[in-house]
Amino acid sequence: MFRGKNEVRPVLIIEMSATLQHAVRRLLKASGHTVTTVRTYEEGLERLKDRNAVRHAAVIFGHPAEPNRHANELLMRLRLPDCRDLPVLVLAHATDTSILDWTSRRARTALLLWDDHADCVDCLSKLLTASAKRERLESDTQHIRVLFADDSPTVRASFKRLMMRHGYEVDTATSAAEAMEKAKQHPYDIVIADYSLPDRKGDVLCRQLREHPLTADITVAIITGSYREEVIRDSLEAGAMECMFKTEASALFLARLAAMSRAVRVRKRMAAEHQRLAGILGSVGDGVYGVNRSGQITFINPAARNILGYGDEDPLIGYSAHKMFHHTHEDRTANPSENCLLQQAYSAGNELRAWSTVFWHKSGMPIPVECTVYPMQIKGLLEGSVVAFRDITERRILERELLWQANHDPLTKLYNRSCFEKQLESEVSRLKRSEEVSTLVYLDLDRFKYINDTAGHAAGDRLLMEISQQLQSRIRDSDMLARLGGDEFAILMHNVDRERVFATAESFREILDQYTFMYGNRNYKVNGSVGVALIDRNTPSPGDALANADIACYIAKGKGRNQTHLYCAENDQKVAMNLELGWSARLQDALRDDNFVLHYQPILALAGLDRREVTDQTDNLWRQMSRASPHAAPHYEVLVRLVNPRGEIVYPGAFLPTAERFGLMHQIDTWVLTNAVKKLSELNKLGGGATFTINISGHSLDAENLAPLLRTLLEKYQLAATSLVFEITEASAIANIDAAKKLINELRSIGCRFALDDFGSGFSSFFHLKHLPVDFVKIDGQFVQGMGTNPADRAIVASINDIAHSFGKRTVAEFVESADVLKMLQDSGVDYVQGYYISPPSSDLPTIDLRRPDAVGHA
Repeated sequence: MFRGKNEVRPVLIIEMSATLQHAVRRLLKASGHTVTTVRTYEEGLERLKDRNAVRHAAVIFGHPAEPNRHANELLMRLRLPDCRDLPVLVLAHATDTSILDWTSRRARTALLLWDDHADCVDCLSKLLTASAKRERLESDTQHIRVLFADDSPTVRASFKRLMMRHGYEVDTATSAAEAMEKAKQHPYDIVIADYSLPDRKGDVLCRQLREHPLTADITVAIITGSYREEVIRDSLEAGAMECMFKTEASALFLARLAAMSRAVRVRKRMAAEHQRLAGILGSVGDGVYGVNRSGQITFINPAARNILGYGDEDPLIGYSAHKMFHHTHEDRTANPSENCLLQQAYSAGNELRAWSTVFWHKSGMPIPVECTVYPMQIKGLLEGSVVAFRDITERRILERELLWQANHDPLTKLYNRSCFEKQLESEVSRLKRSEEVSTLVYLDLDRFKYINDTAGHAAGDRLLMEISQQLQSRIRDSDMLARLGGDEFAILMHNVDRERVFATAESFREILDQYTFMYGNRNYKVNGSVGVALIDRNTPSPGDALANADIACYIAKGKGRNQTHLYCAENDQKVAMNLELGWSARLQDALRDDNFVLHYQPILALAGLDRREVTDQTDNLWRQMSRASPHAAPHYEVLVRLVNPRGEIVYPGAFLPTAERFGLMHQIDTWVLTNAVKKLSELNKLGGGATFTINISGHSLDAENLAPLLRTLLEKYQLAATSLVFEITEASAIANIDAAKKLINELRSIGCRFALDDFGSGFSSFFHLKHLPVDFVKIDGQFVQGMGTNPADRAIVASINDIAHSFGKRTVAEFVESADVLKMLQDSGVDYVQGYYISPPSSDLPTIDLRRPDAVGHA
């Protein structure tokens, strides 16, 4: 979208009212805009679709007062890639939710009420200015080649998509060795390497890149999931220009990358045109100055003067850079020239990359900077050095803020649950090697819900903040206080006296008991129930410690609230069992009240899949393939979920173990089967010919009524048995192999098919495969997930596939999470795939008529 000097592109106005259209057109023409107008949304849509028509600078769209199908189609068109960068100003009579949502989700878009239409010229000007800046930014990112090295397929795909969306050319590597080899073969500008690569650390790769003559000029950054000081130090000492973090905001990552890209361009221009240095310096945004071998300043650009507080009139040429800029360390201790790393680089002609230090402002204040020293050679002789630096004050502040936010609760400013659990894990690990005892205090407010409901959420928030301050005043410096969520707090106390634990915990309860919350001219008494669990070398895990404290708190509440209870395994394990009984009751209520829901995950056939469609940028491959082949019969695995009283989805891992222990699995299987058959019948009446795969638990294998129930359902809903595939795990089949064979044979006799799930996890997998009459083999997901990095897993998957085929079975690979793994599975000859790269599970299924030519099937 670059505009030539003489190119004038009109603004397109789409508005059905001639009066309103005339009012806007008159304002735009008076401000010098060229205008094109249309009276219908259909015509506006055709204008945008016509590739041969004059391209528009922007669109002003008059939103209809009443629902309009063509207007909705036009809005959809403006969200497509070929219109995504077009500035759009929406003029509406009122701000309804739909148009507010549309404008907030679309970039380069603004909303203005017709009452304020006189402001449209100013609003449009801002949109066009922002658009021009964006075009220049996209231009700046072109031709920067980035190599991203990480052993996680998901991380590689995610960051590659992010960078390519912003115009970078990106390649990936899975190991340090592969990254090094690619860097020697291709002219990369930037290498971003994971600190924890499988074959060597990222800082080692950084040093190797710097030392090899073919890769010495590549800018290197280290990316890590950890904020550990030693990781950052090792990375910077190895010469990394940036130490980036996987958990930081995308905007910060892109800002760092843009900064590195600018430094790369500076270096390239300097290397190519060092004799025209003065001209280059005027266009560089970072601070740049030159020194001779003695360290005297030979030139300095305006950006450097501005950063360091010097005006054009301040004499700097000929002065010592050391005496002017870096004479003192950040802690205000002297930095003698004979020990100063920068001064040594000037005299020796050493290159120094991404060195974090401080330069001193003219006012006497330190400025944290990141600088790079380039030796300057003219006709083969060392003439001095060029120093490029940038102020990283904001970056330091932002990094500290992000680190704080990652570890703290935004309301109470206490540590959050994630940080607390990490500290608890560290403490449990430490105590394995110690005779010390620590304690975990779990505190739950008794009257928070009442105050929150009667006085309002603002009162509830204020109460939590005041309680936090009260508890904070009681703990020792070595203790850790955290808000776990809602009105739950936890305190981790190190090295305590066993005999004093209960009294200490009781003191926290007394703080709450003596505290009165005042809000809105009313006083509220606040109490809390406190559970206490000791932690020592015998504590199995952090989860056990937290669960014990939670159970103790539960018991304290059961005593009448405002109580403290110390967990005792001999006495309190029965309570833990009662909690499971509570789960059992909830599951029975869910069966009675129909509180389960079904989710569906597509299963994709690999036959005929074009490898060109499989890329790291693919978003929902299932939907993409369905559009390409709209008449293909869709295939889904049916998954069960529970909806709790708050309307939240509870996943099977939370409730199926309890269901198994209390003999409820057969009832859940029956619910799933009944509702899945009903849903499939509704779907197939649309003509889609869909197939469902339904899981059967080991508890239902020998159920006498399963086959009769299925026959009844098939007859009731007029559904063909061939549209159902039943799935049993290898473990459950082997545990009850006679019942499994009987059920499989019985259901196959009426046309159903069977899949053997988690295949490969058992000791005698291939032996049992020979004796189980299944149609499909689902390869254990742990092997599929490891294919990208582990040759042994690739060999296992290939072997399972070959042997399954030799028995006449077709294969399905689960947990497919990247394009690389999908291609490996295709190479191995696997028949079907499913996983988040294909499509995540969803509660939605197609509701359109699948017999239509434009129909697609997707989850």
